[in-house]
Amino acid sequence: MTTPGEQMHALVERLYPLCRSITGDGVRATLDIVGEYVPLQVHEVPTGTQVLDWTVPQEWNIRDAYIADTAGNRVVDFAASSLHVLGYSVPVSATMPLAELRAHLHTLPDHPSWVPYRTSYYKPEWGFCLAQETLDALPDGEYEVRIDSTLADGHLTYAEHVVPGQVPDEVIVSCHVCHPSLANDNLAGIAVATFLAQALAQETPYYTYRFLFAPGTIGAITWLARNAERVNGVSPALGAPPGRRLGEEPRAGGRVKHGLVLACAGDPGQLTYKQSRRGDAEIDRVMRHVLAASERPHRVNEFTPYGYDERQFCSPGFDLGVGSLTRTPYAGYPEYHTSADNPDFVSPEAMADTLAVCREAFAVLDRNRRYVNLSPYGEPQLGRRGLYDALGGRSDTKQAQMAMLWVLNLSDGEHSLLDVAERSELPFDTVAAAAGALHGAGLIKA
Repeated sequence: MTTPGEQMHALVERLYPLCRSITGDGVRATLDIVGEYVPLQVHEVPTGTQVLDWTVPQEWNIRDAYIADTAGNRVVDFAASSLHVLGYSVPVSATMPLAELRAHLHTLPDHPSWVPYRTSYYKPEWGFCLAQETLDALPDGEYEVRIDSTLADGHLTYAEHVVPGQVPDEVIVSCHVCHPSLANDNLAGIAVATFLAQALAQETPYYTYRFLFAPGTIGAITWLARNAERVNGVSPALGAPPGRRLGEEPRAGGRVKHGLVLACAGDPGQLTYKQSRRGDAEIDRVMRHVLAASERPHRVNEFTPYGYDERQFCSPGFDLGVGSLTRTPYAGYPEYHTSADNPDFVSPEAMADTLAVCREAFAVLDRNRRYVNLSPYGEPQLGRRGLYDALGGRSDTKQAQMAMLWVLNLSDGEHSLLDVAERSELPFDTVAAAAGALHGAGLIKA
């Protein structure tokens, strides 16, 4: 029987050959496959739709592309790798000398056997990406150049999967689906998000979890434009919202309380959490606590307005508590945006570890409550309520007793269980178990 890590890796391998971009049939084919694992609601947004300060672009599709020598041999072939074509290339059919063709060729001289990933989304252009060693081997002469693509009015496609919770307040989990054959950036994130959704569906989570599979940047912007009032109670049509200090609670009326962007989830590097713009949002504190308590090698980075779609969710008008979880961050490994980011570069073990951290973090998030002590004058007698006896035989009896005392003392309606765990330096699970026992005994209420 295969492990979840092996199943995620198999999904990466299955998705790897598809040519994805910010629009087009490659995105649809990707979502069709993900939809075999979790049910998806797929949205199609027409070209020309105004989304915040952006406009949904024309849809790009490609059927074939190649560079052929005078003997008809394809020296560069899109059929061999979707990276070989500059993303969003306009159609071309021509014959030209190598000297003229070179202006449209992209290589990586420092890694002569790798093919780079390049795009030209918003400027009409065409081009090919190839290994430097392939280019060096091409003799001067005439070459047939063909890109069989279309750039026409169509749609931007994204999808959602919702795991219902006990409350309508939402946690957003986002991953981008716009990169072609790149295993770590973005397929590992898609795989982890998919299996995380499956795992949460087997539980009864407190929050409602909304998974967003969308093209990077324009996809998140489109989703935010279409969900602005539900996200945090603010409509961009009303103009800029009033300012608020970093760290303040989200504006009233919004359903999205927390969020996590997943990317680069399968490489051998240590886990890296990038904090939200607010820095002390609950998801930031939870991730810091979980990573530290797990004793995994990890980094916690400050927010910057560059990276993945956390920068859209954390733009000042929305200012959501959304962080980003990767292993090695974007551009932090040589294989980034090259053909070396292939299924061999990601491992089942790394993806399983990323998935485990997500599940641990959401388990803390789901149980993090504030309580009120119903017997706040002096310490209540725990023995006659059977609470000490209930701890008998536990290997962590002393910790559990201390956790009860800490929960009682900090249950003033202002402190959460995460506050208790941080201040007492006790494991969150122990604190949550103590709160459950005290609640059952009628000593605290949520």
